[in-house]
Amino acid sequence: MTVTVLAILETDFVPAKNLAKVMNDRLERAARELRDNHLKALYGRGFSCEDLVIYISYNSKYKMRYRIVNDVPADIEYFVAETCGRLGYMLWRSVPVEVLPG
Repeated sequence: MTVTVLAILETDFVPAKNLAKVMNDRLERAARELRDNHLKALYGRGFSCEDLVIYISYNSKYKMRYRIVNDVPADIEYFVAETCGRLGYMLWRSVPVEVLPG
């Protein structure tokens, strides 16, 4: 299984320039650590050869949040949720967008 964790640096809010640099560095480091350390168990044996793509970002209260972007089996989704929950990350809930015919 290939695990990709992407840090989404653009947020719904605009922090001060100095704070934004610190936050972006922290987010990129967290993405690397999540991929290389915490989700290491998903590499290799016992799991399907599918890809796992996770986005992490900040919410408006400066808490880290995560979202699994692609379809994965329920056991992998549960493992990611448990791991991210232990790290204090929140599930990134998105508002469904309704596409109007036209």
